[in-house]
Order: sequence, then structure tokens, then C-alpha cells
Amino acid sequence: MENIFYFNSNNGSAIISAGVKAELVLNNPVDWSLVRSFLSKHANAFVNVLLSYDLKNSIEKLHSSHKNWCDFPTLVLIVPTSVYKVNQDKLTLFYGEESDELKTWWETKFSFQPIKNSFEASLSKNEYLQKVREIQNYIQLGDVYEVNFCQQYTVENVNSINSFSLYKELNKNTNAPFSVYFDWQNWTMLGASPERFLKKTGNTLLSQPIKGTRPRALDEEDECLKRELKNDPKERAENIMIVDLVRNDLAKVAVSGTVHVDELCEIYSFETVHQMISTISCELRENVVFDEIIQATFPMGSMTGAPKVRAMEIIEEKENFQRGLYAGSVGYILPDGDFDLNVVIRSILFNKEKNVASCAVGGAITILSEAEKEYEECHVKINRILSSMHE
Repeated sequence: MENIFYFNSNNGSAIISAGVKAELVLNNPVDWSLVRSFLSKHANAFVNVLLSYDLKNSIEKLHSSHKNWCDFPTLVLIVPTSVYKVNQDKLTLFYGEESDELKTWWETKFSFQPIKNSFEASLSKNEYLQKVREIQNYIQLGDVYEVNFCQQYTVENVNSINSFSLYKELNKNTNAPFSVYFDWQNWTMLGASPERFLKKTGNTLLSQPIKGTRPRALDEEDECLKRELKNDPKERAENIMIVDLVRNDLAKVAVSGTVHVDELCEIYSFETVHQMISTISCELRENVVFDEIIQATFPMGSMTGAPKVRAMEIIEEKENFQRGLYAGSVGYILPDGDFDLNVVIRSILFNKEKNVASCAVGGAITILSEAEKEYEECHVKINRILSSMHE
């Protein structure tokens, strides 16, 4: 079944939608008036949202010159035909019309079908270490304080797979709070994101950037790793730099004086890693609309660095792939105008027409970064993801 979007919080509740009642698909340069018009026309609808990282080019004077491996569109808005809330695997209609096809699909038992070929890294270890040193040279010269530098893993000839069976295996191994599965047109995403980009509830807008990672371990060692992350001056510095960036972004759409840091450098534990997360919120100015919020805050600072624009220029120079949907966002807008958007990380992206898949991973580079440790951290983040795709 196609045109399915599944947003899974892994706490017993989820939202699943199917079908396409209306959609807007845009590539750079994005005409923001079309976005505003579409959302105005469907003001009381449920809307699925896809924002590729390269939407940056329609917000700032930037460009993307590398290969776009999976070739996702830049911006997609979809009003589905049917939307169900999921509670302990039971479906309850939330928006639109009943779908017997979706119910039948939901109850189907999918057997695991692994990807046979192996993912290959776009950079060798030596190339990665060299790029980190080059980024640190920019930092030393005062161009930038922090850069989120990523590498991509790709695999070809991935036809004849059951993508939802792969998603279920990935989700079992990660149990992430902003997990997403979708299958739409030529594209599929298996998402295991632990990170929220933006959530709007009434007039409150909230962002929760992640910066700082440690692997999980057994017994006392796990607690030691957690304390080590909490007290690591380098990890705290990375996180606080992004908190300052997010505060600045939110201030563009906030009532003056309402931007607050609700949590600073708190440690959250997930299935495979401990993460350092901060929470920043604000009260939105009256009559601020969705596209204005996105233009003020996108891409998320945790996936760029600081200052944001210069960091994105360096990312374009040093990375050797176009990020596409990776480091972008997937989420939904509710009929009352509230929305919840994740950060597309720890995710497998597919292009069914090309029979290719990609998975990217990265981390924050600062002047205190040790290239070898950054390389190791990337492997901590990606190993459980890629291993979920194979027997």
C-alpha cells in the first residue's frame, strides 16, 4: 500500500494516514506564497509535511551542488484521505473518511526482508579526518564556532523489499520518540529520530535540539557514560552554542521577552544512546503563520552549526553529497493549526524508481573536537541503524 504516513511516538500512541486528497510538491526556488495559499485553503485539515534540508536555498542565498542521491522534493504538503489515531495498535478515525484498505494493511503480518547489499561510506576514514581538520582551521580563523559535518552511506539495487518490515525491525532496535515511516510516490523513509525540531501548541512554540552523544552500556558502566556526558565541557559547549542559535531564531517570530530556555543540557536515554537535549520555547506573535515560522527557524541549528549561514556554506564545501531530506524535517499539522516536526536523522531514505537507499550521519565539530572521536561517535549513531537492515 502506498501513500502511508506513520508517526510513531513509541509510547503506545501514534498517528497513521493514507491516501492523498490534495498535495503541494515544490522544488527550489520555493514560492512561499504557494505554501501560504495551500495551507489557507486547507486551514482545517490534517496535513503531512516534508521539508528537505536544501529548502535552505529558498530561505538564504545558498546553493546545493552535490549529487542528490534519493532526490526527494524540496517541500511537500499532503492532505490525506484518512487519518487514524493509534492507541495500543487499535485504530480510531481522527480525520477524513474510513479506509478499509488501510485497516487491512495495518493488520497484515509482514515478514522481515533484509537488504542484501551492504551500505558503503561516501568518505574513507582518512578523508573524514582530513575534512574535520579543515573545518577546525575555519574555526581557528574565526569564520565559525561550530559546524555539523556529515557523511553518507549508500546502497544500490535495493528492489523487491518490504519496506514496512524493515521499518519494524529498525523501530524495534531504536524505539525512538520521533519515529516515522512513510511510503509516498517514488520515496520511502524509515525514520528512528530521537529529536524534535519544532512543536506548536496554541501560541507556544518549542524546540528541542540535541547535541552530545554517548553509547548505552550495561549496568554501572551505563550510568558512568551518562554522568560523563552530563559533565563533558566540550559537549556542553556544543549544546549551548546551538541553544543560543535557537533562541535567536525563535526571537524572529516571538513576542518580545518570551523566549526561555526551559531545560539546558539535560540527559535523555534512548535504546542505543544517551543524548544531551535542551528545550527552548517562546510565545508566538499574533497572526504569525506556518511558512513564516519555517523561514525564521529552518534548517534546525543542531544540523547546521553557528553562525548558521556560514556553517551551511562550509557544509556545502566539505560534504560530498546533497543532504536532501536528511537533516530536514517530517511531521504534521493538525486541523487546529498546531504542529509537530521532527529532525530527520537516524533514518534510511529510499528512491524506489532508482532502487537506491541512503543513510547519513554526522556530529558537531568545534575547536575542541578530536577527529578520531568524532569518527567513532558517527559509528555509534549509525551502526544500530544499518545493522537493522541486514540479517
